[in-house]
Amino acid sequence: MPPKTFFITGANSGFGLAIASAAVQMGHKVIGTVRSEMSRTGLAEALPEVRAVLCDVTEFDRIPDIVRRAQDEHGPVDVLINNAGYGHEGILEESPIDAMRRQFDVNVFGAVAIAKAFLPRFRARRSGFIVNVTSMGGMITMPGIAYYCASKFALQGISEVMRSEMAPFGVRVTALCPGSFRTDWAGRSMVRTERSIADYDELFDPIREARQAKSGRQLGDPAKLALAVLGLVESDNPPPQLLLGSDALKHVSDRIDRLQQEIEAWKSVSVSTDG
Repeated sequence: MPPKTFFITGANSGFGLAIASAAVQMGHKVIGTVRSEMSRTGLAEALPEVRAVLCDVTEFDRIPDIVRRAQDEHGPVDVLINNAGYGHEGILEESPIDAMRRQFDVNVFGAVAIAKAFLPRFRARRSGFIVNVTSMGGMITMPGIAYYCASKFALQGISEVMRSEMAPFGVRVTALCPGSFRTDWAGRSMVRTERSIADYDELFDPIREARQAKSGRQLGDPAKLALAVLGLVESDNPPPQLLLGSDALKHVSDRIDRLQQEIEAWKSVSVSTDG
């Protein structure tokens, strides 16, 4: 693949750091966003080749200017990796609406704001690749992560529409749907709502304990995900969504099977409403 310029949000940790590292090793230029000076220092120490840019994706009004200045200083961006995000864990009834609003501000509105800053540039150049990092949680659900799944389902749908709208201009869009990987998602990065309703203890306490115990020991390797992403970017025919991880493949496939069975079971009712 000829050298490209990548713009990666949340480049100082997790998938963002892994993709930035792999891209640099393959000779690409990387512009990486971070939220604080401390994070910028950490990224500079880990990957001095990356051009670190301060950017909080929830400061929507500042994003167009940040993207403009980044391209003025480092040249046109070829690939946007919309990676910044986090997980919220909590029983729906127990979790405040403000926690949901914050989850959507980062995972949905932040991702859309970043993408919208690049869409006119990619459209004008008739080229570009947008990778929106969603999750298997954008295609399946689990108790205790309603706000997270909702945000990723939203970004999944937005990605499909974005793909259709940008296809006539030579701009490619793929939603990346990882399963469980060895990142900080279930550890320090996760926001957890305190438990308050005993009725949910039996359902949810074992799930929370298992998730915390598994953190850092998940099957997925972020370095291998990064290589898969670079292969995706090089593809001439990238898919609308790409599942990564055997758990993602299994859980999403199982959900599709269940959905097909439900459709068949209720088909007569579905068609009965035609007039």
